[in-house]
Amino acid sequence: MNKRQRIAEENVVLLNLWQQSQAGDSLAFCQLADKQYRTLFNYATSFTSDREFIKDSIQELLIHIWEKRQTIQIQYVSIYFLKALRNQLLQEFRRNNPANSVLDIDEVGQISDYQTVETEIEQSEIYSENQIKVRSAMNELPRRQKEAVFLKYFEGMDNEQIADLMQVNRQSVANLLFKAITSLKTQIRAVTSLMLLIFAAN
Repeated sequence: MNKRQRIAEENVVLLNLWQQSQAGDSLAFCQLADKQYRTLFNYATSFTSDREFIKDSIQELLIHIWEKRQTIQIQYVSIYFLKALRNQLLQEFRRNNPANSVLDIDEVGQISDYQTVETEIEQSEIYSENQIKVRSAMNELPRRQKEAVFLKYFEGMDNEQIADLMQVNRQSVANLLFKAITSLKTQIRAVTSLMLLIFAAN
């Protein structure tokens, strides 16, 4: 089973829990929250290294979703939760830092063939001994590049879904991924399969 199939099957399970949650089943919502927590936490580290702030933000988000559950329509559970957390984090940053409301948004050039990046990455072997190096290198990426890489290679989203979540066009997603992978490959020359390595580290 490939990653996309696994994600689709997982979404069926999550949707079932969500539907039970909408009907008032608090236990189902706790199970749903538990399944989403790690993904939400890891995603939030694309925005800030303040772990306590992340925990508080996720708790606030989960409470909000539970309280508004009857008015929320969800097709893809993980995407909805990630998008909601992203909006909440950005709103919080803007409230606390009004002079810096746009966070290190990249200057993105035009990369015409985004498929080239994916194809190149998909062709190599796993070097598990370099997982720590990849994690460290990812932490050095600009925020939006790191966010795009996380959504693409950790969460298995396609470029269209990432564009919708990040509120940019598909070309910008391709550019962000191209720049990120180029940077990672420069920093970690021994690693010839970053995508497979990231999957192994997840």
